[in-house]
Amino acid sequence: MRHFAGPVGIAVAASLWASAACAQSTVYIPDVIELSGPGAVSGTNWRDGVALAVDEINNAGGILGRKIQTEHLDTQSNPGISRAQVQKVLDKDPYVVLGPIYSGSVKVNMALTQAAEIPQIVGAEAADITTQGNPWIFRTAFGQQFSMPKIANYLHDKLKVKTVALVWVNNDFGKGGHDNFLKEMKARNIEIAADISTEQGQVDFGSDVIKLKSAKADAIFVYTNEEESARFLIEAKRQGLSTPLFGETTLLSQKVVELAGPAANGVRGHVGLSADAPIPAIEDFTKNFSERYKYRPDHNGIKGYTAVYLVKYVTEKIGKFDSKAFGAAMKGLTLRPDKAPGMLMEASWDQNGDIDRASFLAEIVDGKQKIVETLPKLKAGKGE
Repeated sequence: MRHFAGPVGIAVAASLWASAACAQSTVYIPDVIELSGPGAVSGTNWRDGVALAVDEINNAGGILGRKIQTEHLDTQSNPGISRAQVQKVLDKDPYVVLGPIYSGSVKVNMALTQAAEIPQIVGAEAADITTQGNPWIFRTAFGQQFSMPKIANYLHDKLKVKTVALVWVNNDFGKGGHDNFLKEMKARNIEIAADISTEQGQVDFGSDVIKLKSAKADAIFVYTNEEESARFLIEAKRQGLSTPLFGETTLLSQKVVELAGPAANGVRGHVGLSADAPIPAIEDFTKNFSERYKYRPDHNGIKGYTAVYLVKYVTEKIGKFDSKAFGAAMKGLTLRPDKAPGMLMEASWDQNGDIDRASFLAEIVDGKQKIVETLPKLKAGKGE
């Protein structure tokens, strides 16, 4: 047995005792997220939502008496860097890992958390993230297999379209959306008048808009990243494209509205989460977030915020800090805001880690997202 003697030994022993005491009084929940590169706006929203929730929970006494210890590691919107960052936090024995948002990054780093048997809560939407048999991956964002049926129902039942054109970005996010959208259109006998692939970072959409005008579809579905969505809308307005434009959350985001300006007006779409939702808990969150950070959150801010509260409520449910028990408790879980107010809305998770909850139809009116209809969950769930 090694003995410590003298001032140096006392200092070493004190340091070891302090480290052990800190470990007992805190729980490490790191956040690996896009803070630079193309995903910076989305990632900053997520990070700030995480930080707001961490401070609220810690100020209220923490989780089972432990304060949350977190740090925010930048993926630089790069899948390879995201994998390195996830490995870095796994070396520090985390309880749960948060992030990232980009589907391509999640696909390359989730194997690491799976091997370590550490739950990972992500904001990514690509459908195949939760279809690979990974029991440790969970979302606070809709997977495309949950959002696309709602979009398809609206196009078919409300807009009564017979033909639709599709514009999508050729990356993991876009490919998953493209494939699921086509599947839902086929199921409703809606003809695809044009299927146009675009590139991430694309600047010029002139030829794409010309093709869309020639297609003469009843509606156009746009599924691209935010900056590209804004460029597309500007070009569509410049060329006088009159076909109704419909999209998903990224097309109606605050960033797109700011970049596209008046060109965004009239765009309609499905949004899984919105800071403009007529729900008191979301209104309070939006107020608190805006006052703290001096900007209005988008859906990613809500996803990050609820990810932290999800950790809190599941841990309190199992009554201990046990990563394996956490993963098991997530299967078939439903949380309702009367008992889990930090979730803001009722939410359920299936056996694959996919989330289901109410969502919204929205339209951009005078530069603002206006909620026009609330859509119910796809499946009913038993509340906790």
